[in-house]
Amino acid sequence: MGGGMTGDEVRRLLNEDPLAQQLLAAPIPARLAYVATDGTPRAIPIGYHFDGTAFVMATSEGAPKIAALQQNPAVALTIDTDTHPPLILLVRGTVEVEMVDGVVPEYLEGARRTLGDDALPAFREEVTALYDRMAKITLTPTWARVYDFETRIPDNLVRLMREKGLMS
Repeated sequence: MGGGMTGDEVRRLLNEDPLAQQLLAAPIPARLAYVATDGTPRAIPIGYHFDGTAFVMATSEGAPKIAALQQNPAVALTIDTDTHPPLILLVRGTVEVEMVDGVVPEYLEGARRTLGDDALPAFREEVTALYDRMAKITLTPTWARVYDFETRIPDNLVRLMREKGLMS
């Protein structure tokens, strides 16, 4: 997956960049993009936990995305806001899928970020009753970028703005 970043550069951006940290702490889901087993693209909202090295997600044991991710582990992940200008964290990498008895602990940590501490016990009770096994999806990032469209703008827009005389 292109980009030419080292693992250290990716981890540094995710762990030290203030914008990346803001987005990783925000109570918003990620969007995971992958290729389904029929060859068509998918992009789904999904909860996650970032442990400083990898993004951990979970899903039900029989979810169709499991076979797709095992067939083609190359994915992209986006965490972004609905503000203007948007704040965007883009990640590319590969996933590993492993079946886990019970509820994946990182699934609950991701829920803590989006639901808050007060709602977590009821959520834990619900998912513990629902899931005997879950698929743990671990995304190891190989590339990451953040945009705020004020100080960090995609290169193609910078070029266009310069061509139009809107930026020096």
